[in-house]
Amino acid sequence: MPKISICIPTFNRVKLLPFAIDSVLQQTYQDFELIICDDGSCDGTPKLISQYTDRRIKYIRHSQNIGKSNNMRSGFEAATGEYFIKFDDDDRLTPDFLEHTAKILAQDHSIDFVGTDHWIIDINNIRDEVKTQENSRRWGRANLAAGIVDNLLEIVFIQQSFQIGATLFRRQTLLDLGFMQPNWQNCEDNDLFVRLALADKKGYYLPELLMEYRVHAEQQGINRAIPYLQDKLRYLSSYKFESQKLEKVRLQRLAETQLLLGLRLIEKGEIQKGRELVVAGKSFSHAKAWTGLGLSLLPKGLRGKGFEVLRQVQG
Repeated sequence: MPKISICIPTFNRVKLLPFAIDSVLQQTYQDFELIICDDGSCDGTPKLISQYTDRRIKYIRHSQNIGKSNNMRSGFEAATGEYFIKFDDDDRLTPDFLEHTAKILAQDHSIDFVGTDHWIIDINNIRDEVKTQENSRRWGRANLAAGIVDNLLEIVFIQQSFQIGATLFRRQTLLDLGFMQPNWQNCEDNDLFVRLALADKKGYYLPELLMEYRVHAEQQGINRAIPYLQDKLRYLSSYKFESQKLEKVRLQRLAETQLLLGLRLIEKGEIQKGRELVVAGKSFSHAKAWTGLGLSLLPKGLRGKGFEVLRQVQG
């Protein structure tokens, strides 16, 4: 039985997937299994995987797309290691990731997971030091001390400092919580960390850049906005925190998400549902809410132009 199970969920990333796979095979710590779960790719991914002869590689191929979190769950269910990590098919681990994080879990059995900082890289695998530093500051890692995190719920919910692809877990800890929620496309990672904190699991932060997170054009696009906001709304509606500080932040983010989703739906033509959400989220920005409601009264052509002007003004 391998010590560590590594899962790379993939979908139509045949050009980037080899970089992710090679980053695992080049680890200084070699006691692992690599599980690649393919969510129905139609770009030659099966042929790519057939070229790898390392017996530690397991390939799970779904004949059709079953959705992001469901695909990840299939990889987790196939895992046999004591430790587990999932990272995306467009990212990479640095060579020392497994060695450094597994050492911490081995030394203290009370720790449930170890999260690290990460590099920002581009489509050509070039590290961007400026963007990396900005990213660390933005997500609160620049000021997060090494060691066990005392205020874990605040760190994972408000600051969102832990990145799931840069975190090694005890697999039993994830089994206790059921891993990712089924049928989610977005925010499944945020939800997992919040559930870990609410279950009093213990997280350790290691301030080393041990993973590479790729920023590229495929991650963007207006077509991704509505599904993302819908899942974010579901995520934020799943909790009600006892802490007044946390609950205030949750309600603010909930209102913002309702407003933004409502505006997107109005622009798309789902007027009634959009209006309901805009009204529900108006406390985040009364000006945006009234503008959106006003635009909802316009005919389709003028409404689209109105939203274009609104985005230009905001941008």
